[in-house]
Amino acid sequence: MALALIIIALGTLFGAAAYAPAPVFIGAAALIGGWLLVFYVRERLTRARNH
Repeated sequence: MALALIIIALGTLFGAAAYAPAPVFIGAAALIGGWLLVFYVRERLTRARNH
């Protein structure tokens, strides 16, 4: 369910990117990339602890 919401949110962002100024788009992309990086690191640490 969360993945579907993320895909919908990204689709909305990319659609809005055509109308948004470049700095706004870059900021949003950096925010999403940072969130994905935190999620990745958290998942790797959790899997390392369980194995």
